[in-house]
Amino acid sequence: MEFIEGETLAERLSKGALPLEDVLEYGLQIADGLDTAHRAGIVHRDLKPGNAMLTKSGIKLLDFGLAKLLAEGTVSPSSDAETRQRDLTKEQTILGTLQYMAPEQLEGSSADGRSDIWAFGAMLYEMLTGKKAFDGDSQASLIGAILKDDPAPLAELQPMSPPLIEQVVEKCLEKKPDQRWQRMSDVAIPLRWAAEHRFENSAAVAPVKRASRLALAGAGLACALLGAMALSYFRPAIAPVSLDSKRFVLPFPEGQMLETIRYSSVTISPDGNHIAYVARDSSESRLYLRDLETFEAVSVPESEGALSPFFSHDGQWLGFFAHGRLQKVSIAGGRPSTVAEIGMNPRAGGGASWGPDDTIVFGGDDGL
Repeated sequence: MEFIEGETLAERLSKGALPLEDVLEYGLQIADGLDTAHRAGIVHRDLKPGNAMLTKSGIKLLDFGLAKLLAEGTVSPSSDAETRQRDLTKEQTILGTLQYMAPEQLEGSSADGRSDIWAFGAMLYEMLTGKKAFDGDSQASLIGAILKDDPAPLAELQPMSPPLIEQVVEKCLEKKPDQRWQRMSDVAIPLRWAAEHRFENSAAVAPVKRASRLALAGAGLACALLGAMALSYFRPAIAPVSLDSKRFVLPFPEGQMLETIRYSSVTISPDGNHIAYVARDSSESRLYLRDLETFEAVSVPESEGALSPFFSHDGQWLGFFAHGRLQKVSIAGGRPSTVAEIGMNPRAGGGASWGPDDTIVFGGDDGL
């Protein structure tokens, strides 16, 4: 066997959770390695911290002993069929290490690349928190937890972890393979984005938390609060509802994803009763308004391509940018109207603020 100098990720985790910088670095290296294997038609099936070695040159994935070909060719009776590994998962045999096994593996179904994505999500969770995503007093209770339970929210165990990473982990650990990330390359995209922006975001997280102490989870809503609250030029005309030490989850409808790449995508009304956000479905992005007393968000008509939503000082109007125009729409309903032709989009992440004298300030390429 090859001699590899270093320590396993499991040995490193025995000392506790990893710094976010290391989580992103190691996570990206593991994701890229798995993506390479999957593109070659190989699924690992036993991915775990003990099979990831930390070396001077980076992460090295080990022990593909349970690996299988994703797409095997037809084997004729006269070939080497008797020497090939059987697909034991099709024979209802559990292969792998329980705490990192996907539900379909525990149920004896055939494993594919999405099973590795589950294990990768469990490893990310452990790197961030220092705790295993699933645990039990016995094999039976552990299997039951994996099949039926959700792990403790990351925001409870590691409050300073970026909500975007929480979204990545939650989607990796979906019980049904069709609801997970479908390719490792898809998982790597938000991880790489978070790694590239971690320094500029880290400076904004602390003041935002001090100002609102509101943590939003589910589909990365809190991530976009940074941009929405960055420009706090005006104070709201009414006192905000006390949300101290509160946390709530707003799940997205099937197939809907928060637009988080360039612009602030989420805003909360001054009275705390409404949330507006920009999300993308299978076709394009649009603006949604959610009354927190209801169970569903309502799509704002004619809001395709909306950017950087923001509420008026009294919370009765919702402003946004689209196609070079500054627009507004009443939260009571109706169609948007144009406030001004600005011939440009707001500066990325700059957001906007609507003051009590009905002055709107927003960031552009040349400043405010």
